[in-house]
This record gives sequence, structure tokens and C-alpha cells, in this order.
Amino acid sequence: MSSKHRIWFHLLALVTVSLWGVTFVSTKVLVQNSLTPIAIFLYRSIIAWVCLVLIAPKKLFAQNLKDELWMVALGFLGGSLYFAAENHALECTLVSNVSLIVCIAPLVTAFLSMIFFKEKPGWKLFAGAVIALVGVALVVFNGQIVFQLSPWGDFLTAVAAVSWACYCIVLKHLGDRYDAAFITRKVFFYGSLTLIPFICFEPWTVHFDVFLRFPVWGNLLFLSVIASMLCFLMWNRAQRELGPIIATNYIYIVPLVGLLTSVVLLGEPVNTAMLIGCALILSGVFLGQRR
Repeated sequence: MSSKHRIWFHLLALVTVSLWGVTFVSTKVLVQNSLTPIAIFLYRSIIAWVCLVLIAPKKLFAQNLKDELWMVALGFLGGSLYFAAENHALECTLVSNVSLIVCIAPLVTAFLSMIFFKEKPGWKLFAGAVIALVGVALVVFNGQIVFQLSPWGDFLTAVAAVSWACYCIVLKHLGDRYDAAFITRKVFFYGSLTLIPFICFEPWTVHFDVFLRFPVWGNLLFLSVIASMLCFLMWNRAQRELGPIIATNYIYIVPLVGLLTSVVLLGEPVNTAMLIGCALILSGVFLGQRR
């Protein structure tokens, strides 16, 4: 792949994680309008799946049963398990804990790639990861050390991080044989399907009049069409070209974008420590991309 062509996929990954950073605000708005986190993920998955069926309806099943089961694993790991674990973690521990712990996903991805694909990430990636994690800590703690141990909540967050790392590894396994649109459609279909057991433990009732409110349907459409369908398409395509280690390294950008979004849209304060954290995140991500 030419250097110019490769830059395009770096940009694709950067745009994707930047849009994911905005989702925290959209999800917060929907929760404030009486939608549960599990319900939000189900709605956005179904809408994203319907859109993908309309634009990419031809291929229904994978080439064989084994690959179809791998598609189920993608939907479970990158969909229902990841979101269920992260959302329930937010109910048990501090948001800052979740924001920091979930950023171990790039390191777990690098470790799994070394085991399954015999890849050698190199010292620059691990040095960049440490720098970026320090930056994430400064951003999510607002310059104050408020890390409060909550074993169950922190464990669930770690499960979410490992789940996303495993998603990236399985995606690499299938990415060379199936196009991004087909894989993404399968992710949302099986993500919705494997969410059913979680729903059984957390039933909810929604008054349909809430969907008439602009903040509800507007943010739900953003989460479904942009943050789900479009972003997963871009992520799956970018990872196919860059590999799971390089692509996942961009995850560190998510807390940075979440901070900027909260400052601009919610008027939340920013301090010097947070600005230093932003600089460290960008520096760490840049260093991690140097092979």
C-alpha cells in the first residue's frame, strides 16, 4: 500500500473514533429522556441493520457455517457484550474509572496479535500507549486523583475492553474474505440477537411519545446512522488496511473528543492538567503509529 493511500485509512480511523467520542453526549441526552442504556443500544443496532439491509442486501450468509459462527462472535464481542458490560459498569463505578480502564483495549489488542498473528508491535507502540494512558488519566480525572476502586464495576469495564480487543482480532481473521458492509450488517444483526439474554435480566418500558421529542429521535438517528452504521463501516475498512494494532491505537482519542464535546456543548470547565493530558494523548498516539 502506498504511503498516500495509507494516510487515507489513518484519517478514516481518526474520524471514526472522533465520532465515537461524541456519542457520550448523545447517550447522556437519551438517558435523560428515560431510555435505558441497553434499550439505546438495541434501537441503534436495529436501525443501523435496517439501513445496511437497504444499501447492501445481496449477500445473506457467510461462505460456510464456521464463518457464520465467527460473525455471531463479532456481534457478541463488539456489540451486546461490550455495550452491556460498559453500561452496567457505569452504574457501579465512576465514569472516570470506566474512561481510563476501557483504554487498555489497544494494549490487549497488541498482546493478542502477538499470540495469534505473531506480530511484533515494537517498543514505540508500548511507549506511546503509556504516554497516551497518562494523558487519558489527566483528562478523565480533571487533574484530580479520584480513582475509587469498585471491584465489580472495574471488572465489567475490563471485560468491555477485552471484548473490544477480541472483536478486533476476529475482525482481522474475517476481514480479508468479506467486505466491510457485509461484516458490519452481521455485527448489528447478531449484536441485537445476542442482546436478548441481557434484556431478560433488565426489562424496560418506554412510552412511545418520547420518540416525538427532537432530542430523542435526533440523537437516536445520530447514534444509529452515523455512530453505528457509518462508523463501523469505516472502522472495519480502516482496520482491514492498517491492522488491529495500529487501528485500535486510535481508541485513546475517544476520551479527548468526549472532553472537547462536553466543553463545547455542555459548557463543562477545562483546566491546565486536562490540556496537558490532551497533548500527551496526541503525542502517544503519534508515537504509537511510528513503526
